[in-house]
Amino acid sequence: MTALHFVLLIAALVLSCSAQAEKNILLFGDSLSAGYGVATENSWGSLLQQELARTQSGFGIVNASVSGETTAGGRQRIDRALDQFRPAIVIVELGANDGLRGASLKDIEANLGYIIQQAKRSGARVLLVGMRLPPNYGPAYTIQFQNIFPSLAEKHRVRLLPFLLEGVAPDQFQPDNLHPTAAAQPHIMGTVLKELKPLLR
Repeated sequence: MTALHFVLLIAALVLSCSAQAEKNILLFGDSLSAGYGVATENSWGSLLQQELARTQSGFGIVNASVSGETTAGGRQRIDRALDQFRPAIVIVELGANDGLRGASLKDIEANLGYIIQQAKRSGARVLLVGMRLPPNYGPAYTIQFQNIFPSLAEKHRVRLLPFLLEGVAPDQFQPDNLHPTAAAQPHIMGTVLKELKPLLR
């Protein structure tokens, strides 16, 4: 083997290892996933990235979350995000802003359904993250809103995390009572990781 052949072989091996070293997990959400009000390195998405690196899972987080995002905005962005990042897994965390604005439940469900379908068509596995609304929106709307997520998970056969903020203490919210503080981020990361783990295999 000549020196040139040896160099080319090593380069090919390095490129191959790099290509296989890390598979993308696309975090596709709103301010709850973008880390609103906390330092980026303390957000649950960043903590999840650190945990995946620590465990040498072979996966890395690409956070495409946007504060204020709605399911309609996500619907417009998903195809480009899938093309750009080629994720193996997509975590879909959208709907809270729609619900807080009293948006059409039919539209919320249709938009989330489209996002899930496109992610699956790209070959990605999907973790759908459920949300809940404050009780002041009325029981009829809040219950129907909450039921959208398990219904979609069953229809599209994707994994469901019923509620992103499950177990977050009342004193771990920012003054707006909507966004968790930095102190809550490790707990949220653990909640997501528990449901994500089966998709990492």
